[in-house]
Amino acid sequence: MKRLLLSLFVLLNVLPAVAQTVAPPAEKIEALTRLLQDPDIQAWIKRADHVAEPAPVEDTTGMTISTWESAVRDRLRQTISSVPRIPTEVASAVRRVRAEATSDVYAPVLMIFTGFVLVGLFAERLYLGLRAVPNDGATRVLSVVIFAFAMAILFLAIDWPPLVRTVLLIYLIALVGFRLVSSFLAISSIREGLVKWRVFAALAIFAFANAVAGPLIGVDRSVVDALSYLSSLVLLAFLLVAIWSVQKHSVRRKLVLTIAVVCVWSLWSLGFKGLFWLGVYALILPATLRAVERGVLRTAPDLKGLRSVLLVRGARAVVIALALGWLTVVWKMNPEGLAQRDPLVSAFFYGLLKSIMVVLIADLLWHLAKSWIDSTLVTDGDEGLTPQDRARRGRLRTLLPIMRNGLAAVGLTITALLVLAELGVEIGPLIAGAGVFGVAIGFGSQTLVKDVISGVFYMLDDAFRVGEYIQAKNYKGTVEGFSLRSVRLRHHRGPIFTVPFGELGAVENMSRDWGVVKFRISVGFDADVEKARKLTKKIGATMLEDPEFGPLFIEPLKMKGVEEFGDYGMVLSFGMTLKPSPMQSFIRRRANLLLREAFVANGIQFAQPMVNVGGENPGGNVTAAALQTITKAHATATLEAGGA
Repeated sequence: MKRLLLSLFVLLNVLPAVAQTVAPPAEKIEALTRLLQDPDIQAWIKRADHVAEPAPVEDTTGMTISTWESAVRDRLRQTISSVPRIPTEVASAVRRVRAEATSDVYAPVLMIFTGFVLVGLFAERLYLGLRAVPNDGATRVLSVVIFAFAMAILFLAIDWPPLVRTVLLIYLIALVGFRLVSSFLAISSIREGLVKWRVFAALAIFAFANAVAGPLIGVDRSVVDALSYLSSLVLLAFLLVAIWSVQKHSVRRKLVLTIAVVCVWSLWSLGFKGLFWLGVYALILPATLRAVERGVLRTAPDLKGLRSVLLVRGARAVVIALALGWLTVVWKMNPEGLAQRDPLVSAFFYGLLKSIMVVLIADLLWHLAKSWIDSTLVTDGDEGLTPQDRARRGRLRTLLPIMRNGLAAVGLTITALLVLAELGVEIGPLIAGAGVFGVAIGFGSQTLVKDVISGVFYMLDDAFRVGEYIQAKNYKGTVEGFSLRSVRLRHHRGPIFTVPFGELGAVENMSRDWGVVKFRISVGFDADVEKARKLTKKIGATMLEDPEFGPLFIEPLKMKGVEEFGDYGMVLSFGMTLKPSPMQSFIRRRANLLLREAFVANGIQFAQPMVNVGGENPGGNVTAAALQTITKAHATATLEAGGA
């Protein structure tokens, strides 16, 4: 039917205009209708409509700035001319709302609003009195929630008249919003100027509520704009007075803040709503984020680790997301703005918003992962752990730093690519170019690639862990940490070796699972070997009972037997199996001392080189005494060398 009417309209426009004083007969109208319903005629009309030359489109891009300037000038002129009408329009709106309220609810709106506030305060005080909760940040926020919930129940329970419902809803929401902002200011450690910030928040929220409620209750739009303009002047004056009343700020900083505030207000006055909110965010968002962090930490001071990071970073992300959401709403509500007419600017704006959200999510995930890794690395001692748990903890201490560095690199790369994609950049050629660039770097830095790959395989083989003592080629020491290409070894004398993984080669791990400590002692040929064995067994039992050394033993000290016959005596072999510990050398030296004391006390002589000097030389006694002294010194040095 619509196509038939369109065809009739086209034919009537192309036929010559003939003045008709008498209506055509019904037969002709029927014939015309049948003709228009013919498919061939309809196809011809459609083809004629398609081939018709389109009307020229006027290029208005050059007129954008001038049109915007004229619109701004007209709006400012209309706003200023509407200022004298404010009392009349507001009074008329108040009378309409009051008449509707008194006729349907039998009470003025102000009295109803006061009743809502009293009900909310009663519910809040009842909750605080029954629970007797402390006066902290969470209690403040929860009490405001109870206050709002009680008023919401009362509001939904009654079917209010339209104007009364609008006024009550807007100003009750404004009251709850002010109380939330006031609670936030109280728990965010803001002490200087707290009252001034609360007054400013009250004025701003009240002005916003008036701007929203005005058109809904019948106030002329130009009058609402004029009222908003006057409110903005009051807020601007209040801010300037607050800035110059702060004593700790320098004159230069006060001047910069004054210029910034005036510029932001000028953007709002000229209709640049998007730029206005960007300026507002630039002024207050950093301080707001710091205040949010302080408030969250004060609200939940006992939270640590992942929960603390999730709460703090999550709160910061929520604040930024709300700011971006409001900026999007402002952008949508102003479709005729100067920037919105350019599709490139609009695409860049939405891409920038999405990019910021991507960065927020990446920041939250990175801090969660970093907090988990740091909390896992910072642990108590290994006392009381089973060998399996101790090995698992050592492996985590080894792998987690490398994982943290790799995760940071991968996360940064992915975030950068996603941001570029949201901003409209084709990332396919970038990825391909990065692959070619990576191949070129690989050929140019083969040593670096060798170190990194060798480190990966060392980690996969679990060759060593943080805290273990290793030896590789000419390097030895305790493993203190890793990077992507090297390992740090602390020598037992103090120096640190930073060794690339590619230079390690075969690794000798001296701290894994268990270790056998062996040493030898030479005794005379006439020594009682069985007595020495029993003394050694007794010393081993004594060391097992020692509270300091006992837990480190797997097998006690034992005498293996006669290892060999030397030139001056028998060589006895001793051994013990210990757990991995830096105390192994100390235990060996302790065993040497106990064996020496036991052998001396039981008459077991240590092997000593002997030289027999004969003859009747008068000085022979002196020479023999000297040789005997040298022999004893040599034997003592040999014993100390064997104990070392």
